[in-house]
Amino acid sequence: RADLNRWRAKMAVLKPLNKHPDLNRGTVLLVGSEALPLDQLAAAILKENKSFEVNVHLAKRLPLPAENEHTRPRIDLIVFLMDLRSQHSVETVKASLHHVDVNFFLGKVCFLAVGGKAVKHRSVEMYTLKQLADSYSSPLIPAELESPERRCVIARRLLQLLKVAAGLVPGVSALALSSLIRPSFGTEMERC
Repeated sequence: RADLNRWRAKMAVLKPLNKHPDLNRGTVLLVGSEALPLDQLAAAILKENKSFEVNVHLAKRLPLPAENEHTRPRIDLIVFLMDLRSQHSVETVKASLHHVDVNFFLGKVCFLAVGGKAVKHRSVEMYTLKQLADSYSSPLIPAELESPERRCVIARRLLQLLKVAAGLVPGVSALALSSLIRPSFGTEMERC
């Protein structure tokens, strides 16, 4: 029991404002199970033209180890990827959410629902993910990541969110943007 408590103490809860921001830089953390193409989405984000420097970090789950907390950059946006074809993917995200400070949910978190086109192979309903995102006051973005073109579209959208979340858009706060981008679900599904 004492070992378990020491292990928990070593794991860091992510906090949005515990470090100073970097000038003209944004950091995004992609969190999702190993079955999802996190590395391909990260590559698409880095490949896009942008007016600011971007760091992309990948994690299969949270919490992140506390050992390298001092060298980790400030995280401006957390993107949780959930696969509609895998209940395990959703459970991993749900477990990870407990390791995120509540202040991140003020416009610095979004959820991606991957695999929505394969209706026959769904093991999780889109409505369930919508409820999860709503319970954390965060947007849910339906996304298909199988093709490079779709990944580029999602990468552009995430870069727009990151730019605001990192404070690089004067006069626009992440919280205000979060309230504006809540899509009508049918429209978003048609885009994917």
